[in-house]
Amino acid sequence: MLADFAEVVQKGTRDEMLLASIDWERLPRHVAIIMDGNGRWAASRGQPRIAGHRAGVEAVRASVDTGARLGLGALTLYAFSTENWKRPRLEVDALMRMLRRYLRLELDEIDRQNIRFQAIGRIAGLNANVQREIARAEERTAKNTGMILSVALNYGGRAEILDATRAAVRRLMEEGKSPEALTEERIERELYTRRLPELDLLVRTSGEMRISNFLLWQAAYSEIYVTETLWPDFRRVHLLEAIVDFQRRNRRFGGLQLVANAK
Repeated sequence: MLADFAEVVQKGTRDEMLLASIDWERLPRHVAIIMDGNGRWAASRGQPRIAGHRAGVEAVRASVDTGARLGLGALTLYAFSTENWKRPRLEVDALMRMLRRYLRLELDEIDRQNIRFQAIGRIAGLNANVQREIARAEERTAKNTGMILSVALNYGGRAEILDATRAAVRRLMEEGKSPEALTEERIERELYTRRLPELDLLVRTSGEMRISNFLLWQAAYSEIYVTETLWPDFRRVHLLEAIVDFQRRNRRFGGLQLVANAK
């Protein structure tokens, strides 16, 4: 795995030191990131909020590239929540244009790195032109076998649980079963993340101590890592720091005996 970074990591840097300390047998299977701080980054520079969103694209590139080189099973990025529709129309429209542009410009590289792309959330609620770009990216990368890159769009954790529960109940009714037959396993099979590994590590940038309605079900026993770094400044070194911190923790999963991180 270390060889995958040879072309991009300089000797003597903190990146190299962190890579050397990683236990490659205990990488998190699934990392999710709440990409926060774009507005504050822009405000600190006297720029409009959209400038922070544009600057955040480089952080997305760095995170996706690092995750793929590490060999993570899945990386999920919180891009647009169900609550974000409350933002000014100009900002929402700009975000959607940036998403379409990102998919067009980055798709070749995503495909080259054997990454499988998918969008999760209430995708049907997005504009048709956004849905077309998503569908094109998903179809292009459907046969890739590397890291699964999920972008959460029009996503809310409560909405996901509601959608999954409704779908599970419909299946019970089709099977002629009572509500008592509803189990956690049935709900999990209907979640947007049903094809992803268990969430091991949830990262939040900008120092805020909340999960903002993101992956509420999946985060039940995930480790949470918060960095003061604003999202536009987030780079490879910050993701590596989060993973090294994750590997230093002992995970109990509700029990008393300490359980070492396991792949």
